[in-house]
Amino acid sequence: MKLSIIIPVYNEEKTLSEVIRRVKLLKINKEILVVDDGSTDRSQEIIRRTSGIKKFMHKKNCGKGAAVKTALKHSKGDIFLVQDADLELDPFQIPRIIAPIRKKEAKVVYGSRNKYARDNKRDLLFYFGGHLITFFTNLLFGTHLTDEPCGYKAFDSKLIKSISIDHDRFEWEPEVTAKIAKMGIRIEEVPVKANSRSIKEGKKLRRRDGVKALLTLIKYKFVS
Repeated sequence: MKLSIIIPVYNEEKTLSEVIRRVKLLKINKEILVVDDGSTDRSQEIIRRTSGIKKFMHKKNCGKGAAVKTALKHSKGDIFLVQDADLELDPFQIPRIIAPIRKKEAKVVYGSRNKYARDNKRDLLFYFGGHLITFFTNLLFGTHLTDEPCGYKAFDSKLIKSISIDHDRFEWEPEVTAKIAKMGIRIEEVPVKANSRSIKEGKKLRRRDGVKALLTLIKYKFVS
């Protein structure tokens, strides 16, 4: 099976080269699709001079969901996986994440930071916010997730391409989770180790994104 690894990028010049290097080292049949989402730092320059990847550029910042949708249009793999460019999640974990799909034991696999040892660098606000989003996901859709907001999400490509994604920013994740749950498809979870960073260190999420995620879950509870 071929794996499509999508790396959405927005101002990640400090870690981007290392992320791509580690992804390239994976001994997996793969393609690497890097989507720059209107970066204003050196990220675009790094992408342009990097070989062995498929390159896509957004003229302006449209959001992580928009980057994912761009990659979906051009991906050729049997499995579709999102790898953030910030190194909070190390690519060496990818083989474990996609294993249930390769074994045909699942069609959707999410990473779970909460099934691993506690990440002491993780901001308490984001920690409890993630638990709140996960709680409402399980409450609204009858799922049994432990870490819905985790950045690692892998899908059977035919499945994710069959889903119409409305949102262009971080809301694409709870939207897709809700739609998959409503289809009756089980979401497998795999423990992943995280090395969280703060907003000062470049983290893109904000409090308002948590509120938007909750509103998105409620919306798709009632909207198909």
